[in-house]
Amino acid sequence: MSGPVTPPCKGSELKHRSLSGLVLVPLVLGLTWWGGWPFTILWTFAGLAVLYEWAAMGRLERQGLWLGINGAALIASVILTHQDAPLAYGALIVLAGAVLGALVVPKCRIWSFWGGVIAGAAILPILILRGNGEPGIYAVFYLYAVVWATDIFAYFVGRALGGPKLWPKVSPNKTWSGALGGMLAAALAAGLLAYFSGLPNVVALMLLAVPLSIVSQAGDLAESAIKRVCGVKDASRLIPGHGGILDRLDGFTVAALVAVLIALVRMAEDPATGLLFW
Repeated sequence: MSGPVTPPCKGSELKHRSLSGLVLVPLVLGLTWWGGWPFTILWTFAGLAVLYEWAAMGRLERQGLWLGINGAALIASVILTHQDAPLAYGALIVLAGAVLGALVVPKCRIWSFWGGVIAGAAILPILILRGNGEPGIYAVFYLYAVVWATDIFAYFVGRALGGPKLWPKVSPNKTWSGALGGMLAAALAAGLLAYFSGLPNVVALMLLAVPLSIVSQAGDLAESAIKRVCGVKDASRLIPGHGGILDRLDGFTVAALVAVLIALVRMAEDPATGLLFW
């Protein structure tokens, strides 16, 4: 008779997170700088992984058919976006796939619908921001700096300072001190990136980092609530120490979507320059 299973210690989890980051961060940064189809393919695979994890978490019926419909819609929207089609075209295709996918699932139609929408929201905004020009590189790097600084410093500040919980019923480990630490770190990271990259309006980019950090943390909490409903700790085990792709893109998805909306409202030459106040 075997004894009780011992959960992994915090040190082991942090080690796995660090090793995964050492592999993934240079890859993501390199492909972002390269742009073009390599960058598009990277994010397409991320969107397809989100679809798979969503179907698995929700235990959807007819998963193969659902994944086929939403996957085809996602790929079609990516191709249009890569060809510089307006964001609305890709969004409409994703929406159509989400509706059709929901219709083929007898149960949990609302859940299945949102899976297609979230997968599209996870990748289309970042592809729109990256575009083909130099501003797109800095726009995406700016988002990376804001979201990654938020995640890293919210984790370490929260563990170091503790204090009142942010939303204990959903995520018992997140604290207000961590949330504020992540927000301040995001503003500092945005300022450093802007300054050393020679971007204009450093102060404006630092101020913009604050609401982007807030919505990023809100996205993280929203995914935590979804996982509690599904009774799972992670969306998958694809990335050691981090969980699944959805676990890594929850906050980033919301931040990128808000960033694109801000850029579009500003009516700039392209979304990247609109976001960066270029």
